[in-house]
Amino acid sequence: MTTRRAAIISEFGPPDVLSVEVQTLPQPAQGEVRLRQTAIGFNFIDIYQRKGIYPLPLPTGLGFEAAGVVEALGPGVNGIKPGDRVAYINAGVGAYADRRNVPADKLVALPDTVSDEAAATLLFKGLTAQYLLRKTHAVQPGDLLLVHSAAGGVGQILSRWASALGATVIGTTGSPEKREAVLAAGCSAVIDLTDPAWPAAFLAATGGRKARVVYDAVGKDTLLQSLDCAAPFGLVVSYGAASGAAPAIDPDLLNKKGCLFLTRPSIFPHNADAASFRANAADLFDAIAKGHVTVDIGARFTLDEIARVHEAAEARSVKGAILITP
Repeated sequence: MTTRRAAIISEFGPPDVLSVEVQTLPQPAQGEVRLRQTAIGFNFIDIYQRKGIYPLPLPTGLGFEAAGVVEALGPGVNGIKPGDRVAYINAGVGAYADRRNVPADKLVALPDTVSDEAAATLLFKGLTAQYLLRKTHAVQPGDLLLVHSAAGGVGQILSRWASALGATVIGTTGSPEKREAVLAAGCSAVIDLTDPAWPAAFLAATGGRKARVVYDAVGKDTLLQSLDCAAPFGLVVSYGAASGAAPAIDPDLLNKKGCLFLTRPSIFPHNADAASFRANAADLFDAIAKGHVTVDIGARFTLDEIARVHEAAEARSVKGAILITP
């Protein structure tokens, strides 16, 4: 009999609703493999689900991404063997565990150039940046981009990768002490979102030029003003809601602001099948190998400290990614 330790919530609420339980783990079913997880990633969506903002059936695990080593194969699994290093982002919630059964078609093999820690902290955020830069808009040299929350996990990757592609990136932050992190991520200027006149500050930094694309992960507090920062026929990408749900937009407003395009994409449709996921991951791994995407682990916690993970993330006290080790 195989057992595992997993973080579970039985009710929605504050971080202390998370508890670590010992559970029996069945043998891998048809098409599944059993992983011994070595590194677990954290993403802000985990908090939304813990609070019930994005409700899940209870009781439930949390967490979307992890890396580990294949321990056992279920029937019908080919192309993977025990001992292989793999990672995933889209196997359903439940990554907060030391072992887990995962469908084989949700896994991607890790190259030697990508460590388990890098995979667990970069895969979800890196593939978010990948679809934003490659699919939502194919960034070209000379593009002017405005990236909100540029000091955040996705924001730093997005800014650094876009800069490597030849774009000029202006980053925003609501924490002035994170200014240096924004500049280190490749942004040519930093805009303080706590200043109500931040759109004017953006235009001053660019000499009056507006953005080809505005990447907005903040939502409620910024989206309407983000429209004022996009060039005619430009694109505003609402891909997060750190300040709350984005307001409804009257389509005619997009016309008045310059015939703008507005989209609300997400990571999972872009990685819905094994072929797409692995191709997108290969693009990300290539960017990691070239140094365009790097891992910045700001804090490490053990699985037993999972409530502290959520406390630190909500307090925004960690600069960089959070890594959880079983």
